[in-house]
Amino acid sequence: MIKILLADDQALVRAGFRALLDAQNGMTVVAEAADGAEAVRLAERHRPDVALMDIRMPGMDGLTATRKMPEGVKVVILTTFELDEYVFEALRGGASGFLVKDTEPAELIQAVRVVAAGEALLSPSVTRRLIAEYASRAKEPRATAGLEQLTEREREVLTLVGGGMTNDEIAAKLYMAPATAKTHVSRAMMKLGARDRAQLVVIAYESGLVKPGWI
Repeated sequence: MIKILLADDQALVRAGFRALLDAQNGMTVVAEAADGAEAVRLAERHRPDVALMDIRMPGMDGLTATRKMPEGVKVVILTTFELDEYVFEALRGGASGFLVKDTEPAELIQAVRVVAAGEALLSPSVTRRLIAEYASRAKEPRATAGLEQLTEREREVLTLVGGGMTNDEIAAKLYMAPATAKTHVSRAMMKLGARDRAQLVVIAYESGLVKPGWI
């Protein structure tokens, strides 16, 4: 059973999500929060698998709440616009991905399942557009701890992850088995201390391995 926390200051939005998610097999909404501070308290109490988190809430916002989430809680940011100015910071802070609020019901349900399974919720096109937009504002690459520990192949794979490629796409480009690509991704995550694939994308841009507009 996938346990879900809803965090949004609009009661109507929460009610709509709850009705949809509670109707699915293997899913249950265990708590609702109207602000970030309440979301953190409820997450600590109920230990949900996934938190659907609005960014713009009164008091503690969703960005701060994402950083304070207990270990093991996967956060999906809910935003009105795909290029919300805070989404990049949320991904850097530990979110596993994001959804626009007008997402189709089937896509929302699939998103919850994907994130609960430990995958990042970042489509290639959105990844490139979103991360490149904010990375382009940085004056120079940041030093990334652990980058020197990567093998040449792992750096190559990290670069392709930063470009929004899936494991299958990486495998095809580098002429390797998908399982091998997945292993390289996992090793890069471990060496860089990344929580998930979303943070690998951020690291790839911030370290300068990927340049905005390279694809």
